[in-house]
Amino acid sequence: MADIRIETERLIVRRFEEKDMGALYLLLKDETVNTFLPWLPVKNMEETRDFYEKQVRDKTYYYAICLREKDEPIGYVKADTDDGYDFGYALRKEFWHKGFVTEASRILVEQLRKDGIPYITATHDRNNPRSGGVMQRIGMKYCYSYEELWQPKNFLVTFRMYQLNLDGQEDRVYKKYWNPYERHFIEKGI
Repeated sequence: MADIRIETERLIVRRFEEKDMGALYLLLKDETVNTFLPWLPVKNMEETRDFYEKQVRDKTYYYAICLREKDEPIGYVKADTDDGYDFGYALRKEFWHKGFVTEASRILVEQLRKDGIPYITATHDRNNPRSGGVMQRIGMKYCYSYEELWQPKNFLVTFRMYQLNLDGQEDRVYKKYWNPYERHFIEKGI
């Protein structure tokens, strides 16, 4: 597991710990924050602990974003280790629009580069362009869009797929989201 703890002028990016369950609950229960996340908001601490055990605890690259002065999570940044190397993030809404996710994402991207991860991918709902802005600010490039009946939320979403090749193979495009969806396309002007 990549146990990094990196401090910047404003942030600490570190592993989640048991003591962080209350802060994780505040993030995961918020319906506004969870609008564009691939799960439903949690209802209680038991669901938060279950989420932690299944989604966070043993993941190689799943880090808490903490304000430096409190060292308490206000969000997370993560990258999966399967063939998609899916990159993602979330932040409590009272901390939105301050550059915290971009700052933490850059830290994780550098760690992934050092660890030899070849590329990362990320998707965002077309109705959430600010997430695409984070992807662009960390160097990710738009590749294509596709429509998916999104589960578990069960509604149709147009996702935009971004990619950052970390190993210099600039022509590589991850097609796992393109191939299975009948409606896929490249949007102009992104």
